[in-house]
Amino acid sequence: MRHPDFLWRNPSPKSAYDVVIVGGGGHGLATAYYLARNHGITNVAILEKGWLAGGNMARNTTIIRSNYLWDESAAIYEHSLKLWEGLSAELDYDLMFSQRGVLNLAHNLPDVREGRRRASANQQNGIDAEWLDADEVKKFCPILNTSPHVRYPVLGATLQRRAGIAKHDHVAWGYARAADALGVDLIQGCEVTGFEIDGGRVTAVRTSQGRIAAGTVALAAAGHTSVLADKAGIRLPLQSHPLQALVSELLDPVLDCVVMSGAVHVYVSQAHKGELVMGAGIDAYNSYGQRGSFNVIERQMGAALELFPIFSRVRVVRTWAGIVDVAPDASPIIGPTPVEGLYINAGWGTGGFKATPGSGWVYADTIANQRAHPLAEPFSLDRFTTGALIDEHGAAAVAH
Repeated sequence: MRHPDFLWRNPSPKSAYDVVIVGGGGHGLATAYYLARNHGITNVAILEKGWLAGGNMARNTTIIRSNYLWDESAAIYEHSLKLWEGLSAELDYDLMFSQRGVLNLAHNLPDVREGRRRASANQQNGIDAEWLDADEVKKFCPILNTSPHVRYPVLGATLQRRAGIAKHDHVAWGYARAADALGVDLIQGCEVTGFEIDGGRVTAVRTSQGRIAAGTVALAAAGHTSVLADKAGIRLPLQSHPLQALVSELLDPVLDCVVMSGAVHVYVSQAHKGELVMGAGIDAYNSYGQRGSFNVIERQMGAALELFPIFSRVRVVRTWAGIVDVAPDASPIIGPTPVEGLYINAGWGTGGFKATPGSGWVYADTIANQRAHPLAEPFSLDRFTTGALIDEHGAAAVAH
């Protein structure tokens, strides 16, 4: 699609802003929009070293769901999903949000127990969730191979019918256009090289386009937040990994839901244009390389083709990797840092895209009021010293 005209204006930064957001992806754009819309803070700059939404926002799963296990996770993702449901109308921009339903497959007895447990927890939190047996899974997704005579037999699945997908570039342009209309400066090609800290408080950002004074600095650069924090003398408990994905040639409509398997770290959906979007788990090694690793993709695609034999002759068009930063408990970090006036929003792992509206909403509220939004309180940095972790590793099909 043609990018909005305002992106080509790319204004030069002013000498000072009330809030400087580092990172022009989904979370940074959403945060700027909600700062302006919800809190009337419009003297805001988004600094992006490349182009807006050219990082993980262009390399994500497009999957949206809120069926996480723990109360804290379920609350913030459900808040996000409710925002998704009215976002196209609010931004006056078609995000191609399609609530087609997400299946999380169970392949063994522990999977079944975990799926039933999660569905029950979701229901108690007011989140739609169902448990389907193998026959019901087959009825919901007829092209899925539910034979018992395979390596990964489908014993059942959880289903969230309100979940689905959205078109990631539309989400970025929708938020960017709305933020721009409210007076936010969107500055591309502006790399942050350091911070000025005086008396324990951040006072300015040093960039490739010069010094910018800032009342508050908010980090929202997925996969690279730990690198930025290090420039401010902060060591974060994050590791960055490539997250594999690929798309196929264009096909006629054959898959009208999203299918995920946490056991083999595979997801499959069909985009609006017709290509299959298929993904694998994160690479075990730490890297900032935005490229696919054949050994990871081969292993996971073998499992995907067992689940979907109909795709065995489909051609792959391209592969890539997004860079995700992962905290020890696979949950995000949202809130202030030891440097006064410096905030972070990071560690979303594979959950970043689906959290975009909710993350931006609570991050903006936290920045505007200089205290954690209630939904963000459990995700503070100090949980790694208190031990109050929110361990979503494997607890909620957290692969994507």
